[in-house]
Amino acid sequence: MTTAYQFDELPVLHGLSEPEFFRLCQDNPQLRLERAANQDIIIMPPAHPDASEDGLEVAYQLKHWVRTTDAPPGHAYESSAGFRLPDGSVRAPDVAWLSNARRAGAEQAAGFLAACPEFVVEVLSPSDRLATTQVKMAEYLANGVQLGFLLDVAAETAYVYRPGLVPETVRGFDQTLSGEPVLPGFALDLRPLRRAR
Repeated sequence: MTTAYQFDELPVLHGLSEPEFFRLCQDNPQLRLERAANQDIIIMPPAHPDASEDGLEVAYQLKHWVRTTDAPPGHAYESSAGFRLPDGSVRAPDVAWLSNARRAGAEQAAGFLAACPEFVVEVLSPSDRLATTQVKMAEYLANGVQLGFLLDVAAETAYVYRPGLVPETVRGFDQTLSGEPVLPGFALDLRPLRRAR
């Protein structure tokens, strides 16, 4: 009989500089790591396969929008991209979009792009806590994100984050989420996420 290990809280390392953190990431590509503004290194479990597939669907739709529309010039990213945010944290959203305008002036320090994406998506995995991820979404906004989607696929609930507004709760995945005005013409179709689990 195998033993399942469960942690109330994931392990956290303290006090690594940004170059040390980048080296840790390079030396341990099998780990998913982020760095909080207080320089705590957060070790995240691998994404659940369903959450990974959901993130891929969102990234596919975003990349399709970038390639097939008159989208503003920019870049779509999946979860392996690390961004150094203005508060000093290094985050890797499940999906992100960064305009050419923001990227142009960004320095690449210690391997991370020092820029805050305009748009981020986090897909809740079974190992994630909703309240913790909601705090993370608020931190994204405080750093300059203009639009964020937090997707709880199992509950068919989405939370839409915009600066200065209370997050909007959207129930039911038989609809789309508008990317306006940050992503003109982009609408995330939630229906492909409704599959038998």
